[in-house]
Amino acid sequence: MLAPLQFFVVDPLDGVQVFARRLLEGYGFRPEAIHCFSDPGSALTEAMEAPPDFLITDWFGKADMTGVALYEHIRNGHPTCRVGFMSFQVTPEIEAAAQATGSRFLLKKPFNADDLKKVLQTSMEALAQERPELAARLHAESQGKLDARHQRRIELPPLPPPIRAGESVRFDGKLHHVMAVVISKGEQLAQLQGIKDLVPAHKLQR
Repeated sequence: MLAPLQFFVVDPLDGVQVFARRLLEGYGFRPEAIHCFSDPGSALTEAMEAPPDFLITDWFGKADMTGVALYEHIRNGHPTCRVGFMSFQVTPEIEAAAQATGSRFLLKKPFNADDLKKVLQTSMEALAQERPELAARLHAESQGKLDARHQRRIELPPLPPPIRAGESVRFDGKLHHVMAVVISKGEQLAQLQGIKDLVPAHKLQR
C-alpha cells in the first residue's frame, strides 16, 4: 500500500498556513499529511526525513534560503515533488524563475481566500490529468472529491464570511466585540474590545 501523499505549506504568515491547510483538508486529505512551516530551513529539515509530494511556499526572496532553493533541495532527493509559489513581488524575472522550476502557480500577495482556492484547485486538477497514476491516488485519498478523469470540478466547503466590525466573536473562550478590522500582508486582523493587540481572524470563532 502506498504511503499517503504529503503536503508542505511554507509561509511566514499563520493565516496563509491555516487557510491552505483548511483547503487541503477540504479535498479530503489527512490532517497528519499536511505540514506547515514558517521558514524554509525548518521545512528542509523535515523534508530530509519525509519529503513532500507537493510544496506550496512563499518566494522568500530576501531569506538566506529562498523558496526556489528550498524546492531545488527537496527535488534533488524527491524528483516527483511539485511546487507552487506565493510572493508579494511579482516581476518578469521572478515569473521566469518560477516558470523555470516548473511551478504550478505564482500567486501574488496580498491575495484573498478565493484566489488561493482557485489556484490550488486548478493546479491539482491539471496535475491529475498529466499523471493518470497520480490521478487515481488523488481520487482515492480525497474520497472522490478530486477526480479529474471524469472532468468533475473539485467541491470544497464554503469559505467562512469575513469578520466585520460590530459583530461579536469568541476568542480564548470569551465573547468580544469587534471594534475594527484591518488587512495586513494579506491576513485579516481584528481589533477586539478589551484586547490590546490585533488578533488574526482565524483565531476567532463566531
